Amino acid sequence: MAIGRPIPALELTEAEQRTLWQWTRRPKTAQALAMRARIVLRCAEGKTNTVVAAELGLTKDTVGKWRWRFLDRRLDGLFDEPRSGAPRIVTDTQIEELLTLTLESTPHDATHWSTRSLARRSGLSHMTVARVWRAFGLQQHRTESFKLSTDPLFIEKVRDIVGLYLNPPDRALVLCVNEKTQIQALDRTQPLLPLRPGQVERHTHDYVRHGTTSLFAALDTQTGRVIGQTQRRHRSVEFRKFLDTINASVPAGLDVHLVLDNYGTHKTALIQRWLAKRPRYHVHFTPTSASWLNLVERWFALLTQKQLRRGVHRSTRELEEAIERYLAVTNAEPTPFIWTKTADDILASLARFCQRISVTGH
Repeated sequence: MAIGRPIPALELTEAEQRTLWQWTRRPKTAQALAMRARIVLRCAEGKTNTVVAAELGLTKDTVGKWRWRFLDRRLDGLFDEPRSGAPRIVTDTQIEELLTLTLESTPHDATHWSTRSLARRSGLSHMTVARVWRAFGLQQHRTESFKLSTDPLFIEKVRDIVGLYLNPPDRALVLCVNEKTQIQALDRTQPLLPLRPGQVERHTHDYVRHGTTSLFAALDTQTGRVIGQTQRRHRSVEFRKFLDTINASVPAGLDVHLVLDNYGTHKTALIQRWLAKRPRYHVHFTPTSASWLNLVERWFALLTQKQLRRGVHRSTRELEEAIERYLAVTNAEPTPFIWTKTADDILASLARFCQRISVTGH
């Protein structure tokens, strides 16, 4: 004679059975809840705990636990019970008020809140403010800049230049041309303290200026090679000289597509006459306020990062020599920048950004 606690019959209503089946099949259902639903469904078929445990690969105690939980509280019994721990001190209402203050107000003595100033205003601790900001991705201490182009031909110019990058014409060069102007030859007023264990490199905050130079550069988008030339002044005369340098550097039998910005020195009568005499040159102007479309700007950023920002130059000539060395290194092992975004991708991204800022009321 079997000894033990009798297993009560487990019967389901149509609504309960339908809900349990949905929990087992819905992709977004938590795996633990789906397993508990399978346990109850099999128990409702009249199977014993031992049989259900064998079918689902569980222990008999686990099956028994969820059978009794369902019999006691029905569907609600299959959800996890609240875990132990200290109760919440900050309510949802307080969090909502904190977010409203952060997003829709400013302190009387500053342009933005700090964790401590908002803590004083809200009555919460500054650590609580920091946790809420972190949870919602709010970074009051940071700011970024942007500028939207107002060029009436913005879409046409984007499609034109991106088309050159993604599908360059046959028997032609695509050169991204621009100037990095007013590069300062800076020397520190006191000796540099070099990097060593436990100490970052240090230099004085003040400096001595030893003049400026301008770098004219043309980046070949297909090979990554850069044609560069430094000039002490930045006028259309110097730009024409650089065009002569480009003309002497590229094969005579190829068309040349120049990507330029809208700086005044690129559009003077002197430059227009130079281009008119050389029909193999085709000019593509970037939209106004859209220098990011010119790939040579990315190379300028690398030049600044690797040579200029922390460089010490005691004369303009030293500065120009450092730039020429970096040009030589670039051209010794050229690596092209790979443009990946299509014009449609760029325009869709800008459309989403415009939609977002219009919704905020700005």
